[in-house]
Amino acid sequence: MQRTFPRFPIVPTGRSAWLIAGLAPAAILVAAVAPGLWITAPILAATVLLLVILDGWLAGSCRDWSVQAPEDAEIGQAISIKVAAAFSRTAPTGPIAALDFDPRLGGSGMAHVKLASSTSGGTYDGSVELHPERRGTASIIRAWLRWEGPFGLGARQIGFPVEKQIRIWPDLSPVRSRELQTFLRNSQTGIIARRIRGEGTQFEALSEYEPGMDRRRIDWKASARHNHLYARENESERDNQIVFAFDCGQAMCEPVDGMPRIDRAVSAALTCAYVALKSGDRAALFGFAQRPQVMTPFITDPRAFNRLQSSAAALDYSTAEPNFTLALATLTAKLRRRSLIVLFSDFTDATAAELMIESIERLVGKHLIVFVTIADSELGAFVEEEPSDIATLARSVTADTLAHQRSIVLQRLRRLGVDVIEAPWEQIGYRLIDRYLLAKNSEAIG
Repeated sequence: MQRTFPRFPIVPTGRSAWLIAGLAPAAILVAAVAPGLWITAPILAATVLLLVILDGWLAGSCRDWSVQAPEDAEIGQAISIKVAAAFSRTAPTGPIAALDFDPRLGGSGMAHVKLASSTSGGTYDGSVELHPERRGTASIIRAWLRWEGPFGLGARQIGFPVEKQIRIWPDLSPVRSRELQTFLRNSQTGIIARRIRGEGTQFEALSEYEPGMDRRRIDWKASARHNHLYARENESERDNQIVFAFDCGQAMCEPVDGMPRIDRAVSAALTCAYVALKSGDRAALFGFAQRPQVMTPFITDPRAFNRLQSSAAALDYSTAEPNFTLALATLTAKLRRRSLIVLFSDFTDATAAELMIESIERLVGKHLIVFVTIADSELGAFVEEEPSDIATLARSVTADTLAHQRSIVLQRLRRLGVDVIEAPWEQIGYRLIDRYLLAKNSEAIG
């Protein structure tokens, strides 16, 4: 955005304020020693004022300036906002810009940018790096520019609305990571669909039995016909349905290492969904809080992955407790066949956990359930903290009680037949991929 400004208000600087503060004792001394010379005090004040005005006039004017920002960003990933300005004077003193923007972009919604001389046409530019903290559409609301005169007593300052919007998407850096791309290039999950032999239930071919093979793979009828041991090679099924369900309630909106848990979960889910699409399966997203928010159709083509990303960006943050009964009943009604349901959630009290367990129990008989929760490192730190005083001891005991209740809930889920993943946020994506591939290769989904 570029604009031209013909007039600029002149404002005093910090240096002029200190100068006036330093002259105040001198004025008091003159009033005490020679009261007849009181006229010198207003003369000095008027002189300082004239110097401020003169210095501001010598600062020159700004011909034009611009604020440049990307239209799209990913949560947690750095973005650069650049400010550039061209002045009438060749060397303005200390030009600096201030930006007011949506707190979703981080930095408490304010940032300062120091401008330095660039090589292109005598312009000055600078940039600030921000790390978006929440998904959604964030706006750069207003910008200010300030530069001083040669004496540092007067400065020019202007401001205008920027009205620039930045769409903040889920973090896809794990999808673009070198490790995942190398994994996807292997013979099983590459871009070219290849048959996966040796596992699954769909018959593919016979091969000669070799020592070390599973004896259950021996085809006794074929071996009797040929008077030689033959083993069955099966192909893993494709077109499985995987649903990534997100609890968008209050507990999942709490931050972990500077980012809400729900956004950590979305990054892990999208990474696993990308692998599933590359493997020939179908993926969908489901989000809920007090009521269902988002339910996407099943995506089958990896080239339509952006539809999952857009739907994940629409998951809203909620301060209410989630309604598991309504949400999971709604999800069950939409599924016509056995599916893998990956539920991302968290809990803070026993009552909410009890309702969650009851709702999940109704799904276990029809679908394969994987429950994913982010390990609470802060809770573990409180438990291990040295009890140096009563307050620390009380905090440690409370944290240990909560950790014990949490382990009981997870153990109850495992007894129901739910596969539970509890890990730090950096590991849940890769652990989820491992569980998905294990379930796919063992034909536990279809």
